Amino acid sequence: MPDPKPTIEFAFVGGMREDYFITPTGEARLREMGGNALYAAVGARLWSEHVGLVSRVGENYPAEWLTTIQTRRLDTGGIKIVPGPLDTRTFYAYLSLEERADTDPASHFARAGRPLPPELADYTTSTEGQAERDKFGPLAVRPTEVPEHYLQARGFHLAPYDFIVHTTLPPTLRRQGVRYITCDPSIRYMQPPFAEEVKQLVHGLDAFLPSEMEARAFFRDAPDDLWQAAETFGLMGAKVIVIKLGARGQYVYETATKRKWHVPAYPAKVKDVTGAGDAYCGGFLVGLAQTDDPVEAALRGAVSASIAIEGVGALYPLDSTPGLAEARLLALRDSVRQV
Repeated sequence: MPDPKPTIEFAFVGGMREDYFITPTGEARLREMGGNALYAAVGARLWSEHVGLVSRVGENYPAEWLTTIQTRRLDTGGIKIVPGPLDTRTFYAYLSLEERADTDPASHFARAGRPLPPELADYTTSTEGQAERDKFGPLAVRPTEVPEHYLQARGFHLAPYDFIVHTTLPPTLRRQGVRYITCDPSIRYMQPPFAEEVKQLVHGLDAFLPSEMEARAFFRDAPDDLWQAAETFGLMGAKVIVIKLGARGQYVYETATKRKWHVPAYPAKVKDVTGAGDAYCGGFLVGLAQTDDPVEAALRGAVSASIAIEGVGALYPLDSTPGLAEARLLALRDSVRQV
């Protein structure tokens, strides 16, 4: 008999990347395991045993990384390995704990007193093609590529990724009965020219989770009021809006009741903020599915993010002290403020 397919409760769609980056202290890290789908899945794994990844990579993606991810009890059955090589490089350099640049690697390596790695000699960007309205890029997951057993999951999260994936995948998931769908948009399409398309994308989501930067980019000519931005996104048809504010926490808006909350960030000892927003989204999806409460979801997201930023590497949170996430959840709960 064939081996039974693993149970997947929560699936995370997005990039699996090879990261080249410079830390806030000037340390250069080369070809590290990364990607927003992985960071989000790890954030969810702190709260759920059954988490899977949906992505596309080429045959040049390190096979040993996939093995490592699988041994850490994250399912890789939704990662399609495409024949031939695909470019999964990502570069970024931290200018501070809160600010980072993701272009012109030569200047940033020079600033750190390091030669440019040969692998980045022709590097331009990791988000090329994410604004395509009607064409799947090489790394974009096609709806037909999601494994059948993943379609039995309770929830899917779409990490920042190609616009066409964010618009074509949710209808497929809904038809299959997926109960919870959340989306963290790409800055590439969170721009005024995409106003109508973003309305269609947001409609029907259980949660839309842009960062402050993405919200401000989309409402470039609107008043400088993030609550107004949250309400406007809510009117587009999402049940919950979360605007991620980094170290300042999150604004949480529930469309049906018009209730607003500020959920603070947990006071973590910050070492590396890479993937914090993605880890937040992972914890949020699990919390939303488990409680149907946007505040409880936001609290779990904040805890996932707090653990992610206390170390370096996408898998770091999986080695956290048992019970740490639950203890932080309890400690943070009393700090929520309804606006």
